[in-house]
Amino acid sequence: MSIGIKIKKGLDLNIAGSLPEGSAGAAPCATATVALVPDDFIGLIPKMELREGDSVKAGQPLFHSKLDERLKIVSPASGTVKAVVRGERRKILRVVVEVTDGPAETFDVKNVFKNRESARALLLASGQWAMMRQRPYDIVPAADAVFRDIFVTGFDSAPLAWYRTEFSADEIADMEAAVKLLALLTDGKVYVTRREGMKLPELKGAETVDVAGPHPASNAGTAIAAVKPVNKGETVGCLDLPTLVRIGRLLRTGTLDCTTTVAVTGSEVKEPCLISTLIGAEIAPLLKGNLKEDGRHKRIISGNVLTGTAVAEDAYLRLPYRQITVIPEGDDVDEFMGWASLSPSKQSTSPSFPGHFLSKKLFSPDARLLGGRRAMIMSGQYDKVFPMDILPEYLIKAIIARDIDRMEQLGIYEVAPEDFALAEYVDTSKLELQKIVREGLDYLRKELS
Repeated sequence: MSIGIKIKKGLDLNIAGSLPEGSAGAAPCATATVALVPDDFIGLIPKMELREGDSVKAGQPLFHSKLDERLKIVSPASGTVKAVVRGERRKILRVVVEVTDGPAETFDVKNVFKNRESARALLLASGQWAMMRQRPYDIVPAADAVFRDIFVTGFDSAPLAWYRTEFSADEIADMEAAVKLLALLTDGKVYVTRREGMKLPELKGAETVDVAGPHPASNAGTAIAAVKPVNKGETVGCLDLPTLVRIGRLLRTGTLDCTTTVAVTGSEVKEPCLISTLIGAEIAPLLKGNLKEDGRHKRIISGNVLTGTAVAEDAYLRLPYRQITVIPEGDDVDEFMGWASLSPSKQSTSPSFPGHFLSKKLFSPDARLLGGRRAMIMSGQYDKVFPMDILPEYLIKAIIARDIDRMEQLGIYEVAPEDFALAEYVDTSKLELQKIVREGLDYLRKELS
């Protein structure tokens, strides 16, 4: 029997450039190189295991955590380590692998269901442990973490996002095997969220959570807060459905399948589509010939418009490797009255603008800030799009003040930066809320460790 959750607070953004209804098939796209960015694995300080010019197999570790060698990040493809790009103070910015045909790393999966440690060892060795996140802190879990519960997010409600709605019998079997493995890592339950319309049956060994409502319905934090909130001293594991399928396939085949389906979306894309490629693939081939030639400066986002990372066209897919969004940059616009323009083409949540009343219109927003930064206004705006039982404005103020006791009382252990993405979007004060929350979580972890 499943658990039902109805999200009332939130916001779905009507943005042009969505995939055609019923999109399912993904066109394959080869990539000459792939790259992994250590900054995507928050909480992990990288130390290289290979050097430039070394051969590498798909599934073989590229680097590990300097603090715990068991935490490994593996190559998504076989080939040669082409470059280890470093920045200031020799910080590793990305590791680039030139893709060639070659054998993949094989893993011993015979006795992984024996006990908790055997299950943990497989996930650590295959790099799938690092694909998980934990609450609190929204970081890669420690290698010896024991989870109170594990939450699998089965869909994505972010703007223009795509997620699987149909699954083969083999994929269902893979997911159930992965759930069985994850169950060894927790003293509680494995929860899997799904949405109406998904042909995802209740997986054996897991508790299904049916979630309805606007974004952020798909966020792990939303489901955790509604089912069983995180308290101080507890650790909850989080992962997405593609990772669950990947773990299940690893259990069946003994090799790591690092293919991913990417949704190419946005108002500056000619034909939004699905593309099958590798984790960390080059972005340029995925966009080749599919950007509008309208003379606009374009912002390419690896991810969605709320939480994604702005990248150059010659960059690489960033975690979670599922979406590219292209929108106008906006720095080439000369608009009468600027941010105060009453054009019906301007998207806004404020009733002061005509666009607020055009609920069915598809907008083409650009990346401009539209208005200046100002002191924090306690207006209750955040509460309208924040479904968790938390006072977000007061929590932000406590984080800025670095008041640890107040942060704990206001529920910082339950949140991640993505939970504040919509609040940042509607914020009149133009505060970088996700950055503030990230810095607050890092500060708290450092002070309490």
